Amino acid sequence: MNREQLEKVRTAVGFIAALDQSGGSTPKALTLYGLGSGTYADEHQMYDRIHELRTRIVTSPAFTGERILGAILFEDTMNRRIAGLGSAEYLWQTKSVVPFLKVDKGLAPQVDGVRVMKPMPDLVDLLQRAKEHGVFGTKMRSVIALADPAGVEAVVQQQFAIGRQILAADLVPIVEPEVDIRSPEKSDAEKLLLAALVGELDQLGPEQHVMLKLSLPDVDDFYLPLVEHPRVLRVAALSGGYTRAEATARLARNHNMIASFSRALTEGLEVHQSPTEFDAALDASIASIYQASRT
Repeated sequence: MNREQLEKVRTAVGFIAALDQSGGSTPKALTLYGLGSGTYADEHQMYDRIHELRTRIVTSPAFTGERILGAILFEDTMNRRIAGLGSAEYLWQTKSVVPFLKVDKGLAPQVDGVRVMKPMPDLVDLLQRAKEHGVFGTKMRSVIALADPAGVEAVVQQQFAIGRQILAADLVPIVEPEVDIRSPEKSDAEKLLLAALVGELDQLGPEQHVMLKLSLPDVDDFYLPLVEHPRVLRVAALSGGYTRAEATARLARNHNMIASFSRALTEGLEVHQSPTEFDAALDASIASIYQASRT
């Protein structure tokens, strides 16, 4: 493990940029950017377009390690290059931004009010390739729609079972059991989730540390027990569909949580903006998210 990266993730002020849109979320991200489905002929071209957007973001002078701790990449992005370097290598070597990799393969159908992750048959190989690219950690997402105790327990148990495999590969897992912000049982689901997470964290060894990525809670500072848990490096918040203004306002009220925003980060970025306009819009976005992550 890169100790310089570990120290930055553990102590530095800033947030994590979520640049890991995959097959399901890429079309919407491109549409918001101004590139509808008519601008690419197939999936390969779609990934070309999203990589162009990601390259435009991370090569911007607004995007640096001074305000951004890390960035989460999709596997396709890790396999591509930016400015002559592998994408993960570029992030760390050029921008001092710690690279993470999304490793899940999407979500299974809903059972017991939740969607667990699909099987990951190539996880061992993917983790090895991630390490070869200098990746520090991983991210994997599940979704909780209802406050079903069996469902929440299934999500958390799966996350930590796979998390232990990732820890064994000398990488740091970002555990992401997202509570749907539209859930009619969001507050109750968050109570179940907190208890389940503490239970799993308490079983980790003294040298095992994870990160958590959670929906912004209904009760401010609700996740402070996780922030203060000795097995947790950082607790990050996902924007979950909130606008950037709403997400940053909620985040600022939750102390010692940092952002890991995707749609809220790229809100306002458009393909037809001039370089000056694009950089200014990105800088404003980063500034507001960074400020909210400092509370």
